Order: sequence, then structure tokens, then C-alpha cells
Amino acid sequence: MLLKNTSTRFGHISVLIHWSVALAVYGMFALGLWMVTLSYYDTWYHQAPGLHKSIGICLFIIMIFRVIWRFISPLPKPLASYSHFTRISSKLIQFTLYIVLFSILISGYLISTADGESVSVFGWFEIPATLAEQGIQADAAGIIHLYLAWILVVISLLHGLAALKHHFIDRDITLKRMFGFTSDIK
Repeated sequence: MLLKNTSTRFGHISVLIHWSVALAVYGMFALGLWMVTLSYYDTWYHQAPGLHKSIGICLFIIMIFRVIWRFISPLPKPLASYSHFTRISSKLIQFTLYIVLFSILISGYLISTADGESVSVFGWFEIPATLAEQGIQADAAGIIHLYLAWILVVISLLHGLAALKHHFIDRDITLKRMFGFTSDIK
């Protein structure tokens, strides 16, 4: 079992983090869109936000670990077949995904703690409110949260389409590497 990345492939920890974050992001996006449509008398009206907040805090912890893990286990080298444009755009998209995701998580925290209440994470522990009562904090953070969520989904879909382009058009191993597989380097 290969835990750390090598110069030619992603290790199992990086693969697990990547796909767990992707699943969480799309799940949270769907949950967020669904929960704002609920009426006050719907059972999930009171339960969905707690679930959304708890998953968000867990995702924030995973993302902190992910950043640290990139220093512990550097990414594989880009394939020799990548053009200069591909190398630059890949780094730019990855950086943008990180910034947008962290911004969404922070704005979600600001929404959740605007009333001064801490955030309970599945009842396991609580994250205290630190910037409560900042006027229109919840409204401003809510707008930022919504638009950044849409931006994250669009950029991540483009990221996924680029991986599919590498696999089906360029016929390189980019997508295989993101699933933890290895084969001849092209």
C-alpha cells in the first residue's frame, strides 16, 4: 500500500483526500440548495443546517490536513507530455480551488456564528463563535457563501472535464494517477 505520493503517482492518502473532498463538496452543495427550500414546519428544516455545518467543519479540518500533506508528500511531477499552458493552468486552477473552498468554509463559519452561538460538530465538540455581532455578518457572508459555492462547482466541473480530456483525447495517465493507478508514464 503506497501512502505517500511518488514522483510518478499519487499515494492512497492523497487519492482518498481528493475524492473525499470532491464528494463532500458536491454533497454539501446539493444539501445547501435543498435546505433553503424547506419550510419551517419540515422536519429537516431544523436538522439540515446542523448537518451542513458539521460536515463543513470536518471538511475544513480535512482541507487543513490536505495543505499540510502537500508539504509532507509533494505532488507527482507533471507528465512530460504536458504543454507549458497545461502546467500553468493546472497550478492556477488548483490554487483557485483551494482559495475558493477555504473562502466558502470561512464564510459558512461566519454565517453559523453570527448570532454568537458556537457550532456543534455532530455533538462531538463545538467550535466557538469568534466574530459574532458584526452587524450584517450573516447576510454578507451568506451572499459570498452562495456565489463562491457556485464558482467552486463550475471550476471543479471544468477540472473534471480537463481530466476526462487527458484520458480520452490526450490518452495520457492523468486520470489514472488521480485514482492511484500507475502505468507507463507518457
